[in-house]
Amino acid sequence: MFSTIITIRVFDEGMTEARFDRIGELLETIDRQLSRQLADSEIDQVNRQAGIQPVAVSAETYRVVEEALQFAKKSGGRFNPAIGPLVDLWAIGNGGDSVPSKEHIAEALALIDYEDVALYPQERKIGLARTGMSLDLGAIGKGYAADVIAEYLRSEGMKSALIDLGGNLLALGAKLDGSPWSIGIQDPAEQRGAYLGTLQVIDKTIVTSGVYERFFKADGQVYHHLLDSATGYPFRKNLLSVSIVTDQSMIADGLSTSVFGMGLEEGVAFIEQWDGVEAIFVTEDNQVIVTSGLDGRFQLTHEDYTLAERPTATP
Repeated sequence: MFSTIITIRVFDEGMTEARFDRIGELLETIDRQLSRQLADSEIDQVNRQAGIQPVAVSAETYRVVEEALQFAKKSGGRFNPAIGPLVDLWAIGNGGDSVPSKEHIAEALALIDYEDVALYPQERKIGLARTGMSLDLGAIGKGYAADVIAEYLRSEGMKSALIDLGGNLLALGAKLDGSPWSIGIQDPAEQRGAYLGTLQVIDKTIVTSGVYERFFKADGQVYHHLLDSATGYPFRKNLLSVSIVTDQSMIADGLSTSVFGMGLEEGVAFIEQWDGVEAIFVTEDNQVIVTSGLDGRFQLTHEDYTLAERPTATP
């Protein structure tokens, strides 16, 4: 699950090598729980028993899957933890560079109904109804991991840190002088590390879902890794990216995927209903739209983009 660059910077003088080692152990534990690529991880065991029997898992894995299913319901399936067969079919970022046949897409779609994921709270088991189903928690796992690291650092008395799990950023506390962090918002038209604007935050997480990370081109069309469970193809919502700003990284992770799949108008309306959650949308025509809580806070710095008005919800 963590096949990405991980950067953790702790600015408190009390940070020690032993504490960094403990963070490494926490990440290894999460990988053994949630990774579908790691043989015999808890999620791998659940997937291998699909259509056969439910599998007992740790409290942590159960909680993440439970949260993922809640996001699936709230987002109308735009977020889908059962999307594994479709992810495997496209293999974007893992060597996939061609569009699957309609027949193969139809076969995958028949195996990705999140309502076929069964939870057994008394036994703390997870079951998949049909052979061939598989869970994929890649759209929520890094956010969960960032929250675990932040919780550990707080428990050790650390008050100032930046946690970056492949672009899932969590700013713990403030800078040592008490001032806010200035966080760059990814330019979705460029490689990671190029920014279109900045946001001042204290004790917040910023998570972005966008087309820039994993994609291939075929017949003049860009096929990115954010897949639509309804069609079997990448989402086509005229968006380049969605960045979520809130307190918990797992929530931000789940929401960024969910809202990207909704598109601009529905996505803005959806986020405005969440307390303590804001979003930055970047459209294919280089417009940047922020939710109401970021008015006057987000600073656009890239001349190729325009800060635009929020869409008016359709009655």
